[in-house]
Amino acid sequence: MIHPSAIAAFLLAILPVIATPGASLTLLIQHVTAGGRRQAIPVILGTVTGLYGHAALAAAGLSALVMHSSQAFTAVKLLGAVYLVGLGLWTWRSTTLPSPPALTDQPERSGSGYTQALLANVLNPKAASIYLTLVPQFVLPGHDLGGQILALATAHALLMAVWLLTWTGLLHRGAHFVRGAGFRRAAGRLTAVVLVVLGLRAAVG
Repeated sequence: MIHPSAIAAFLLAILPVIATPGASLTLLIQHVTAGGRRQAIPVILGTVTGLYGHAALAAAGLSALVMHSSQAFTAVKLLGAVYLVGLGLWTWRSTTLPSPPALTDQPERSGSGYTQALLANVLNPKAASIYLTLVPQFVLPGHDLGGQILALATAHALLMAVWLLTWTGLLHRGAHFVRGAGFRRAAGRLTAVVLVVLGLRAAVG
């Protein structure tokens, strides 16, 4: 079993990465401003699922294959970049369409938020690199590697969930402002630009 001090040190190491705005936060803002704070749940669940996916790959040794093979790394990086750019362009296009008469008439939006957040996390090589470069520094050789990685991934997921829930609360407090059609359109277009920039940065970074 991994020592609590190792978990605390791991969280301190990844805190700057979590605090840096990325695709998960961008998608959260998009969905919460459009459909209310309940829309944060699928985005958070999708993000957390992606983190556990990277943890499972790390435990199986597949992350090492991706990060040490230039061809595999390039393929994953470009795939993630294409997805983010495509999602950004789709988001921009959606801001030009008429707003739905009632948000409650679109239950499929939740599933979309989950899928988008999941893919944005799974296809992010930097998320994979966390479990390749940082995790080995906090696990003990000769012990249950899978259990230790699972504990670190759970701590990572909880910290990410708290971070996104904090943003959800801030967005909800300004609900009277963010629910306006003009703000939603502006937020959607800003989201689209950020997603495209993230995708381009992933492609050239």
